[in-house]
Amino acid sequence: MAETVIQTIDLTKIYPMGEHHITALNRVTLTFTRGEFAGLVGPSGSGKTTLLNIVGTLDTPTSGQAIVMGTETSALTSLEAARLRRQHIGFIFQTFNLFPVYTVFENVEFPLLLLNLSPAERRQRVMEALDWVGLADRARSRPTQLSGGQSQRVAIARAIVKKPSIVIADEPTANLDAENSYNILDIMLRLNRELSITFLFATHDEKVIRYLRRKITLFDGRVARDELFEQPDVSRPPT
Repeated sequence: MAETVIQTIDLTKIYPMGEHHITALNRVTLTFTRGEFAGLVGPSGSGKTTLLNIVGTLDTPTSGQAIVMGTETSALTSLEAARLRRQHIGFIFQTFNLFPVYTVFENVEFPLLLLNLSPAERRQRVMEALDWVGLADRARSRPTQLSGGQSQRVAIARAIVKKPSIVIADEPTANLDAENSYNILDIMLRLNRELSITFLFATHDEKVIRYLRRKITLFDGRVARDELFEQPDVSRPPT
């Protein structure tokens, strides 16, 4: 039986807005297993990013449970949540979030500095991650010297350098052209297959949606559909 890495049970998130409130998530129950390549889709305001933030321990639910790597997250202190992220979760965002004053190598190395690894082991892991995304030759470059596609590849390397169980990707192709989007998706799908990392996306991008093996449609904070696909559509439309 496949290992469960994420489980939500009646997950609800309500934001107060003056005298009113907004229900971002309404009793969402989902399970994700190791090695899934899944995406949350739906209109803006449907709860996609809220769900990612709770699963990533960046936010807490109003009620219900989010269980990540066997740990119920709402009971965690901020330090315990940070430890869970550090050990098991990588993040990829649409804005890259690279440190401009550091080199590519240093940006990718950053998550490893908290893992008590030797400099030699950190270097080996960083260069391995950069090799995975085809940027080993740009290790000494700075983010300002990179294209948007290269910057997102560095962000992927940073997310997977510690070989996490889960990678959370919030609109990872939003700032990329079609060619770079497909290149990024090919890399993530290969890492998913080779390292059995569970990828969980929030996206509006049809290119991303075609690659998914599981598509969860959210509407008004509820799961409207949960669809499985045996084979993702990784063909590229003619240009």
